[in-house]
Amino acid sequence: MSTLPSLTDLPLDAFEPLAEELGEKRFAGKNLARWVFERRARDFLAMSDLSKRFRAALAERHVVRRTAIAADRSDPGGTRAFVLRLADGKTIETVLIPEEARRTVCVSTQVGCPVACVFCASGLDGLIRNLTAGEIIEQVMIVQDALPEGERVSNVVVMGIGEPTMNLTALTQALATWNDPRGLGIGARRITISTVGWPARIDRLTALHKEFGLAISLHAPRQELRERLIPNGGQVPLADLLAAAKRWFAQTGRRVTFEYVLIDGQNASLREAAELAALLAGFPCHVNLIPVNPVEGLPYRRPAPDVIEQFKLTLLRAGIDATVRHPRGDGIAAACGQLRLRVEAEQGAGELAPPAPLAPPASRPTTRPA
Repeated sequence: MSTLPSLTDLPLDAFEPLAEELGEKRFAGKNLARWVFERRARDFLAMSDLSKRFRAALAERHVVRRTAIAADRSDPGGTRAFVLRLADGKTIETVLIPEEARRTVCVSTQVGCPVACVFCASGLDGLIRNLTAGEIIEQVMIVQDALPEGERVSNVVVMGIGEPTMNLTALTQALATWNDPRGLGIGARRITISTVGWPARIDRLTALHKEFGLAISLHAPRQELRERLIPNGGQVPLADLLAAAKRWFAQTGRRVTFEYVLIDGQNASLREAAELAALLAGFPCHVNLIPVNPVEGLPYRRPAPDVIEQFKLTLLRAGIDATVRHPRGDGIAAACGQLRLRVEAEQGAGELAPPAPLAPPASRPTTRPA
């Protein structure tokens, strides 16, 4: 791939000044942004209403995108996992989750992960690097290109590989581009950021004054257990983390979701359920209970169904809103970074055929979700 920077890495406000810098009128920059984000052109030749001189000048300085599909796998339930190859050869994972009218894309923010949750494959190799804003943005665009005509990405969840708030500058730009009508035009309430939770970083998201969703990966109701399950992120005092969550709620009016991975013999007993209910008492929040995704080589397993049900009922009886997220994409290793590691191993051994090219974008719909 080219080493030139991608147009998707540019903030939306940079397109019109770029056109002026290259000797064009400002409206040419506005048209350029439409070609990149709304029409999702993949090369300059497709941008037929831009002058040849402008396109030639752009091609000397930029590429349109820098991300390609390395693998694309679907399960019978419709979950679709993409391994995307970046310009430097590194890979990330992006997942499409279709459910009724929603088409949700789960995006990554880093190559690898520094947090090292003990049950997750994403951080097995540690952190390699942050993604650029364009590499984050392009994940949604690539999934949109792969959808059947007439379907649109409706929701984005930033809970793929990596800790989003450790790449906050690039993430903030990606959020703006997804949300802005000049970009992808996805409503703020349809975008959720998932984080292990550092109060100062949550406060920076709060300061954006946008009604994004916030999901905090809690996984334990007491300090010592959380530090054991999240070695590089669980040291934040739970009282400080909850205070930041309450500031978020006060500013945005959006209740916080607490993600809680249930692991047999670790954090799924009635003791932990009662402690979690006490910890969250009186706070308008939602608890998303997630039976752990087994990872090859790791000893962690899902609790029995009756254990999961009793955990949920304990929270509900205490007035805590709670649901169980049923596993999706197990058959294609679409969770916790597993597919990315598997595909890298297969490609290294020469076992994986390259994916079929995407259909041309000539007749893509331009309607957008509210």
